[in-house]
Amino acid sequence: MKTKNLKKKIRRLEKRLQAGPKKLAKLKQRLQAAETSKKLKAARKSAARAARKAAKSAKGTKATKPAAGKRQKRKLNLSPERRAQLAAAMKARWAAKRAADANAKAGPGDNQHSAPPGPPPPPLNRPDGV
Repeated sequence: MKTKNLKKKIRRLEKRLQAGPKKLAKLKQRLQAAETSKKLKAARKSAARAARKAAKSAKGTKATKPAAGKRQKRKLNLSPERRAQLAAAMKARWAAKRAADANAKAGPGDNQHSAPPGPPPPPLNRPDGV
């Protein structure tokens, strides 16, 4: 191997060895910063959790009305005959809807790329005889 190439290799190796400790120190700093931020975040979460628990226990003693989003479904006061009548009407409605969907899928659509029913049209006469 030529001396010039050996000198280059040595120079590169020295440079890499010098950069190694710096890189290691930088990574250690990042790790330490991540750990401290994780601890702070956990402490904040636990404090918030404790505050929510205290607020919930304080609220539990007072009479509160249910939230607007959690309104109960109103039960209809229907006679058995009216309930049966409504059920029959809904079943008929659903059957009609299913039938309409089936007809729409089975029937010929307005697809311009579909082949028309029947035999294919005769070829056009061209001047070249084909």
